[in-house]
Amino acid sequence: MASDLSNILKEELSNTLEQLLSKNSQVDSITKLEVENFDSTQLIECIVKFDFKGISSQIIFYVPTLSATRFEYLMLGGMGDLKEHIDDEITDAVNEIISNICGSFCTSVNAQGLSDIGSIKSEVKSSSIVEGTALNSKTNAFEFVISLDSEKLPLVIYFDQLISPFFFSITGSNAPSSNEVEAKIVPSVQATPSSNNSSSTSIQTPRNLELLYNVKLKLSVRLGTKVVLLKDILRWDVGEIIELEQMVNEPLEILVNGVRIGEGEAVIVEGKFGLKIKKIGSEDLRLNQIGL
Repeated sequence: MASDLSNILKEELSNTLEQLLSKNSQVDSITKLEVENFDSTQLIECIVKFDFKGISSQIIFYVPTLSATRFEYLMLGGMGDLKEHIDDEITDAVNEIISNICGSFCTSVNAQGLSDIGSIKSEVKSSSIVEGTALNSKTNAFEFVISLDSEKLPLVIYFDQLISPFFFSITGSNAPSSNEVEAKIVPSVQATPSSNNSSSTSIQTPRNLELLYNVKLKLSVRLGTKVVLLKDILRWDVGEIIELEQMVNEPLEILVNGVRIGEGEAVIVEGKFGLKIKKIGSEDLRLNQIGL
């Protein structure tokens, strides 16, 4: 039987949303999607590719308008007005959320050392706005109801046939046949023969150390009660920077995976909002302190 990754997905889904949106989050329920009862004229479709144990498969996230607009609003710290319709900015915000969820999921799975998974990695292949009818052809889709404090928001996840058995607590799927697996195996890269026989005796990196290459860290800063991703700060336009001038010279905390690893202050440099780091890290800081 394939390893069941259902609980890891649920945990990383709720943990990542809690960190990015600053709201208590948990997965309340998961049910088989009934398209006729699902009401959303538009969705953000995020196609994520997963590679593990020589297998390549997909999970597709469908975020309805209600959830997508709320996610972007909370990522911006509740500043501005809550939008009624999905736009490119909301799509970018959702793409960032899904990328973080899948990155955290892969990191947690890799830490388990599961023999039938090996090393798993993810890549968001595309994020786009689609009509609600896109769900009509998705027979292996499930509706997740997520609570953010007291608010309930829907999210639909479609599991490709090959990856579905690894989430059997959610999907109820059986393990794939060997023929199905072989059909999806990613061709391995052939090593180039070397004329130097001694090269074959080169030192191999210990497998447990290779896991460090796959670690993804969520780097953010906390200004007052707001937690903001550094990637988003670079996207702010002039209007949003002006609104933050009141925070100049205010102390800030630098966070990795929600854990403080440094401190500094907000500054304005040549008319642009910046971060002045005063202290970062210490000899006592260990990876397990930031959830790794």
